[in-house]
Amino acid sequence: MARIAVAGFRHETNSFSPTLATYDEFERGYSWPPLTRGEDMIEALRGYNLGISGFLAAAEGLGHAIVPLIWGSASPSGPVTEDAYERIVGLLIEDLETGGPFDAVYLGLHGAMVAEHVDDGEGELLARVRRVVGPDVPVVATLDYHTNMTARMMAQATALLGYRTYPHVDMAATGERMAAFLDGLLRAPRPLYGAWRQNPFLIPLTDGCTTVQPTARIVARLPELEAETGALLSFAAGFPAADFADCGASVYAFGPDRAAATHAVERLAEEIEAAEREWHSTPLTPDEAVREALRLYDGRRPVVLADVQDNPGAGGTADTMGLLKALVAAGVEDAALGLVYDPHVATIAHRCGEGAEVRVSLGGKHGVPGDSSLDATFTVDRKVDGRFTCTGPFYGGARMELAPMACLRIGGVRVVVAGKKVQAADREMFRHVGIAPEQQRILALKSSVHFRADFEPIAAAVLLVAAPGPMVMDPARLPFTRLRPGLRLSPGGAAFG
Repeated sequence: MARIAVAGFRHETNSFSPTLATYDEFERGYSWPPLTRGEDMIEALRGYNLGISGFLAAAEGLGHAIVPLIWGSASPSGPVTEDAYERIVGLLIEDLETGGPFDAVYLGLHGAMVAEHVDDGEGELLARVRRVVGPDVPVVATLDYHTNMTARMMAQATALLGYRTYPHVDMAATGERMAAFLDGLLRAPRPLYGAWRQNPFLIPLTDGCTTVQPTARIVARLPELEAETGALLSFAAGFPAADFADCGASVYAFGPDRAAATHAVERLAEEIEAAEREWHSTPLTPDEAVREALRLYDGRRPVVLADVQDNPGAGGTADTMGLLKALVAAGVEDAALGLVYDPHVATIAHRCGEGAEVRVSLGGKHGVPGDSSLDATFTVDRKVDGRFTCTGPFYGGARMELAPMACLRIGGVRVVVAGKKVQAADREMFRHVGIAPEQQRILALKSSVHFRADFEPIAAAVLLVAAPGPMVMDPARLPFTRLRPGLRLSPGGAAFG
């Protein structure tokens, strides 16, 4: 039995988002549990589709003694404030210093965290952990599929392992895999060697979906190359809205044989780069998308419109109104849109009550270029407490607390308004306010890809919509200033610098 310190600190940073990740945001949490310290972590994280949740369950099952330190996660946004970063990392390091010695350390990280004062949030954290535990204690972590890998992360960790799916339906499973890997390492200690390679182009967020080509083909190669080389191999599509030198896709591996790990990385990287020009998608404008959705509706299944540039899971504000305005202008019936982050309007709906007509300015409160509020009269269809448990493949088991939460109606469109930012990736978010997703003509979702896990099975078609929003789908349109020279801003596109 080993004594394993366990902690989690996650944030996906969009350098161009207008909001920051403050300490309060980590205390609030969003779709994942709020800031939690010590023994309370275990119960707070139980049953979630998270790497740390899978690791905790598997490591306990293997008989190891778990020492929970701290967990924190905030909604994707602009950089983590220096105050939030230093306070949370400070608590983690304090607990690591006072609670030791440990036989190993596990960290549930994202891999794309940028703080106001530190570009490489995870690399800095790993370095501080390493300084406490020394060079011989295994320090392992699970990472998001959208990791922006850095040399410092590779150097400071004993082993790193990323998710293989987008939508991320395998987060808990990845934690379980890491627990088994660490268990083997503790039972039979051996040197591990890391190898990695950055790919020379940015992959748009929507094109990284692992259920479509060429990404599906690339991730299918991971277990094949692992079996061939014995290395623990990962592909990270990168998070293409982080303005720093290491932004972008990469391949990384850890194994007992340096040559084998390097071989696995090089083989996969070459296949990725050979497929560069296969990564492309063309979004529709809101008006085009609404017209096409009405044409494609088959009378039985909804057409899903993905409002990809206002995905709060990628730093969106979740309150842009471009797609909603297009639905209203077209006079669409039997449509639902969600989730709009506007606690002020949700509070008004609760105060006025169901059946009331309210004149409000919905959304558009963050100054996103090209966007503005929708000033209109809405009917309050439903007010709810915002507490429910998700059931879909991505968010399944997540215990949401989105109060105040309400459903507003304007014409034939119902709008789900929430008091917390969370992307629309689970059908329970609509059922909770009385909307049956399967019975809609059009479902408009503020999400880029994660919605596919629960909504694509009921959809007649899925259309990508580029309404104004903070998560610009084409990275070549972002005003980067700090990328590494030569990195292509899109597949087959122009190089930075």
